[in-house]
Amino acid sequence: MINVMKAKEIADLKTAELKEKLEIEVEGLQKMKHTHAISTLENPIQLRARRRTVARLQTELNKRN
Repeated sequence: MINVMKAKEIADLKTAELKEKLEIEVEGLQKMKHTHAISTLENPIQLRARRRTVARLQTELNKRN
C-alpha cells in the first residue's frame, strides 16, 4: 500500500527534502500509470492516493516560494 503523507508531515519537511520527495513521488506515479495502462493494478485506489500526495507536496512547495 502507498504511504499517504498528511499535510502536517509535509509541512515538517525541509525544502530540500520536499523537492526530493516530490521527485520520487512523481516518478512513482508515472511508473504506476504506465503499469496500469498495460495491465490493471491490484488496487487502483493507489493511483488516487499517490496523485493526491503529489498535489500536497506541490502545494506546500508553492506556499514556500
